[in-house]
Amino acid sequence: MMIVVTAATGALGTHVVEQLLERVPADRVAVVVRDEAKAAPFAERGVEVRVADYGEPDTLKGAFGEGDKVLLISGSEIGRRVKQHSAVIDAAKDAGVALLAYTSVLGEAADDSPLADEHRATERYLIDSGLPYVLLRNGWYHEVATGQLDRTVAAGGIITSAGADSRVASAARADYAAAAVAVLTGEGHVNRTYELSGDAAWSFAEYGAEVARRLGREFTVKAVSPEVHREILLGAGVPASMVDVLVEVDGEIALGHLAYRNGDLSALIGRPTTPIADAVAAALETVEA
Repeated sequence: MMIVVTAATGALGTHVVEQLLERVPADRVAVVVRDEAKAAPFAERGVEVRVADYGEPDTLKGAFGEGDKVLLISGSEIGRRVKQHSAVIDAAKDAGVALLAYTSVLGEAADDSPLADEHRATERYLIDSGLPYVLLRNGWYHEVATGQLDRTVAAGGIITSAGADSRVASAARADYAAAAVAVLTGEGHVNRTYELSGDAAWSFAEYGAEVARRLGREFTVKAVSPEVHREILLGAGVPASMVDVLVEVDGEIALGHLAYRNGDLSALIGRPTTPIADAVAAALETVEA
């Protein structure tokens, strides 16, 4: 039995593989990647590299083996993901895998969101496939906020159409990775759905205040309408497709859909989730360096 991680050289996948290697021997871990060269550091440590592409079903035929436990990390090509994910699920079923865990999106409340449509369709396809499954419904990552701190610090603040007081129960990518590792290496998770989010929900106003405190200077949070937000992003050269996603996410935050907390994540990983203040501090070290 192998533990197989798809999209393993991406931001989340890398965390998952690194944490797996702390728990199991490298010869029990395989990665599925599009670019073999990017997975070379894993191969050098004894991880099996399998080359396949979500968008090319024929390449997936040898990606999985009988009895494997598989983590399907959701794709990034919005509009194509249901077809791509279904191809992975079909290949996994044909191979006779023992478990397929899928990284979905947080919350029943988000079911009417266009951003959730592809995830919910994938969930239905996976359940209908008859494969033993786990749904890892991931919430917001801290890194979505802190990943742009170099730009926002230079600009003196952030712009959001979610509202300064809207709250987000985010967690670090490493926290979500730890949950996936717990499922892949543990027992008792078959056919379970986990709603994963941080222990604390922070507001954009609180986030701005934390950045300002650590910087020792002003860092503003400017709340604007979705229409103005869209115009600002387009004017900054952000691709229209990404603008749609960013504004839609802020809309979900404004509705409270990303503030949901139930303790699933900290229970799975056996520790509190990473505070947003820690993520801000780590990101500012990089900015200031």
